[in-house]
Amino acid sequence: MEANTRGTGRLPAAFLTPGSSSFIDFLAEQSPDLLPGRRALPAGLTVEAPHGTTIVAAVFAGGVVLAGDRRATMGNVIAQRDIEKVFPADEYSAVGIAGTAGLAVEMVRLFQLELEHYEKIEGTTLSLEGKANRLTTMIRGNLGMAMQGLAVVPMFAGYDLDLGRGRIFTYDVTGGRSEERSFAATGSGSVFARGSMKKLYRPDLTADQAATLVVQALYDAADDDSATGGPDLARRIFPIVGLITEEGFHRLSEEEVTRIAVSVTDGRRNQPDGPQAPLL
Repeated sequence: MEANTRGTGRLPAAFLTPGSSSFIDFLAEQSPDLLPGRRALPAGLTVEAPHGTTIVAAVFAGGVVLAGDRRATMGNVIAQRDIEKVFPADEYSAVGIAGTAGLAVEMVRLFQLELEHYEKIEGTTLSLEGKANRLTTMIRGNLGMAMQGLAVVPMFAGYDLDLGRGRIFTYDVTGGRSEERSFAATGSGSVFARGSMKKLYRPDLTADQAATLVVQALYDAADDDSATGGPDLARRIFPIVGLITEEGFHRLSEEEVTRIAVSVTDGRRNQPDGPQAPLL
């Protein structure tokens, strides 16, 4: 979208006319070809593009943790070993991406801009529920691409300032949304990650324990799913882990994640299948 300022130095009227507080609605009206879901592929064409998995999240006493492994695959090939799949959406929320990596990253950037635009126009931030609804609309807009094999299935998590707790939202390719009360996983390794968290999760986890839980879950996912990358000690490539509390989004430093990942890996030497839930 280009603003023609030659000769007059003025923006087109569309940029100055009051309208929707949604940047996506504005873009759809003024330059719809820039929206990811509007880029139709020729009929019958299948595109092989890098895919990213796996994303996990867990609610803990002070908020929510969102984490992702670092591997992107293209068929049976590892396309990238250190891709980032967890991004802050705004100060109190974050998105983890699974699916077609290029489209997913573009969707996240557009979502970040959507939230920032709303805040500037309205002078306030959307509720966490409102943010989750905006992401639903974006995913639904990509349905045509998803039907051609270029699906994007993100996970959204944030700290609800009104309720005073962390919340997790998962989606399907049609934009269908579900709220997960304790923990969640999406992507090709999600079945194994969910099973891991199911046996270890407790609602009274501390932030450090929750971060360890999601790294354990990603380790288990990588153990059974070839598209999920586990901690790579040789290359020093570890999961991205983000905490969201009443103080906002905080991405754990490389040193913090390394400490957790090394501890998990060392523990697997004695217990290859991981820690067991205590018997009641």
